Amino acid sequence: MRSFSTVLAFASLAVVCGQNIILTNDDGWAVAQIRAEYTALTAAGFDVVLSAPAENKSGTGSSTTTPGTVTSACEYNTCAVGSPAEGSNSTNTRLNYVNGFPVDAVKYGIQTLAPKFFGGKPDFVVSGSNIGNNLGTSTVGISGTVGAASEAALLGIPSIAFSGDSGSQVSYTTLSQTTSSSTLSANLYSSLVVSFSQVLLASGAPILPPGISLNVNFPSATKCTTPSAFKYVLTRIAADKSATDVTTCGTNHLPAESTVISEGCFATVSVFNASTKADVGAVTQAIVLSKLSSILTCP
Repeated sequence: MRSFSTVLAFASLAVVCGQNIILTNDDGWAVAQIRAEYTALTAAGFDVVLSAPAENKSGTGSSTTTPGTVTSACEYNTCAVGSPAEGSNSTNTRLNYVNGFPVDAVKYGIQTLAPKFFGGKPDFVVSGSNIGNNLGTSTVGISGTVGAASEAALLGIPSIAFSGDSGSQVSYTTLSQTTSSSTLSANLYSSLVVSFSQVLLASGAPILPPGISLNVNFPSATKCTTPSAFKYVLTRIAADKSATDVTTCGTNHLPAESTVISEGCFATVSVFNASTKADVGAVTQAIVLSKLSSILTCP
């Protein structure tokens, strides 16, 4: 098995099959985490457009609405009462808000912003990383981060829902406080989002099987402080010893993500059906295992 650093070096040199990314979340368009990721993905060479809710919409799952005029100021006063249902940053039109749910924001990004900036559909959707982990069926089912990733997959765009244990719901303006715990975790998780996406996108087309997405959770940034400390484990969302999963690490029973995340610096990678938000079968798991085999390890 190649070292993680070798894999990242390979991925950065490889021909990536998807460069145009819609970035979304459920914590809102102005939180530090998503702005740090926008900067990191752009610096890595991706063409990125951010389309996220105007305010924090955590825990709204796959809820949807018709976005309307802003009736209360966007989070951190980033847009005023009376602003249009969709809008952008005054100095960077690639940073966009939608006055609706995460599902509405990602749809707007795919259907309206992507044709405008990319000339067509995006190659890939990054949802999150969420502030706080999304583990297990009860949490995944209500997660707006997962809801947005699911919607993208249902619209035919491969996607990943990322979540991290550390961080705070704070404004992007706090990123100037370079030594604060929230900034450190935002930058660390952003680095991991970039490197993980590079490996997946370098694995060739199709990026993921149709109608599925990945749920990736990072452990605490206080105990795992550098990107090289993180190791990825293929997991399942729901613990099920009776299920027959893909054979890896000497067994055909994948561990539950909620169990693995508490062990050391293991990040979890679960493959789920975008329609049901449930674990997929062994055949589909095997496709993802093959694509990510260079960075997956055993718990």
